[in-house]
Formats: sequence, structure tokens, C-alpha cells
Amino acid sequence: MIMRVWQGAVRTTDADTYAEYVRATGFDAYGRTAGNRGAWLLRRDEDGRTEFQTLSLWESEDAIRAFAGDDIDAAVLYPEDARYLVGGSEVRHFAVVAALPAAG
Repeated sequence: MIMRVWQGAVRTTDADTYAEYVRATGFDAYGRTAGNRGAWLLRRDEDGRTEFQTLSLWESEDAIRAFAGDDIDAAVLYPEDARYLVGGSEVRHFAVVAALPAAG
């Protein structure tokens, strides 16, 4: 398993709208890509900026390529991202070495 972590920031005044946009674009694409094993959208508000992170689990690098294209280290951006993002965005990948299933 591989965890793909994307992060970017927006103005807090745009945060609710941007969160909906991420769900309608990136999360929709995650859900339609074979080999995706789940995703989370995280948000942190601080000093007029809102930081977002998406965490997505993938079966393999090939599954990530099916979502992201050949350069899996490049962010997948959508048409309105440039309107919202303050600064750049970053993608990193981590091998999952342990997991704790939800209780119950």
C-alpha cells in the first residue's frame, strides 16, 4: 500500500468553497480509479489561511499512475485550483508499513 499526500493552502474565506471543489474533482477521480483504497480530506485554519491535505491510499504505483499520469510526483490540478491556491502545492508518497483498522 502507498499513501499519497497532497497539500496546498487557500485563503480561509475560500476554504468552504474549495473543500467542496476538492470533493467534486479530486475525490471523484479517486473514487473512479481502480486501485484506490480510500481518501481523507484534512483542513487546518490558521491566521487567514487554510491548509488542506488529501491522504489517499493506493494498491501500487501503477494504480497511482492511473490517477496521476506517468509523473506520480506531480500534483493533479484542476481548472479552478489556480484561482484558489495560495502558493504551490506538494505531493509526497509513503509506503504504508502498518495499519490499525477501525475498532468495532
